[in-house]
Amino acid sequence: MVDTAFFCMLSHEGILTVRGADANKFLQGQLTCNLNYLSDSHSSLGARCTPKGRMVSSFRVISVADGYLLAMARELVEPQLADLQKYAVFSKSKLTDETSQWVRFGLSNCDNALLGLGLDLDQSQDSVARNDQLIAVRVAENCAELWAPAEQAQALQNHLSDHAAQADLNQWQLALIRQGIGHVQGSTREVFIPQMLNLQALGGVSFKKGCYTGQEIVARMQYLGKLKRRLYRLAIDGQELPAPGTELFSNVHSSSVGEVVTAAHSEAGIELLAVLQNDAAESADLRLGTADGPTLKLLDLPYTLDSDRDIQR
Repeated sequence: MVDTAFFCMLSHEGILTVRGADANKFLQGQLTCNLNYLSDSHSSLGARCTPKGRMVSSFRVISVADGYLLAMARELVEPQLADLQKYAVFSKSKLTDETSQWVRFGLSNCDNALLGLGLDLDQSQDSVARNDQLIAVRVAENCAELWAPAEQAQALQNHLSDHAAQADLNQWQLALIRQGIGHVQGSTREVFIPQMLNLQALGGVSFKKGCYTGQEIVARMQYLGKLKRRLYRLAIDGQELPAPGTELFSNVHSSSVGEVVTAAHSEAGIELLAVLQNDAAESADLRLGTADGPTLKLLDLPYTLDSDRDIQR
């Protein structure tokens, strides 16, 4: 179904907003992405890290007239809000949880439905189109998000139903898995550095913008270190979805070699993204959960990891 037109509600994520005169200055010192490259027509993936470079959240960020909207796992909104407010006390910035004020839809092959709303969205990744209070964001090829005020939810759902079938959230998550886009969940806070989720290859890390929390560790890994773990796409038979954080094992290692980032049902079983040791990825015997658990099969990602290309913005 991921290759056909469908839409679903993105109820698993919430919206943290930072508004005010100092919103840009404040967030530039907190986030991995460069907010100066955001515009009415461009969004970005990004992350927020601990001083040791471990991600406490990852998100998509878009700009609005008076600040920024960050969409992240719903269970992370309140902890991030409380933590960020500690640093914003001397800043002309207002941080709020606006989850209830927005409705968001995930769309696959629904560009005609967007055009019917006056949203002519470019196919380039991270592009944005706007019409009045509606915002469309290109997540990947043929995949987009539609953001709108919550009071428009029913009208938009009716409009989208005229163009595509309504699906459950699994179909959207499967589409993102096939695009190699993973996110931090509550159970994987402070587990990964940005490069482990291939965030640098997806435009979510700036190596030129200057200092932010965790920047020294992230930059050192890019320029001086050797990344031993990164995001891989895998498949497994069965129907029971592994939870984020579930460990992976290999017959050539005596301990865990990785963790599940996200998983979804597919036509043939289950597909998932996992952060995996690079040497273990070459093993012919990858297992889920235990050393003698179900066998995993390595699948391709739709992008390449090129350190020269990743160093941008």
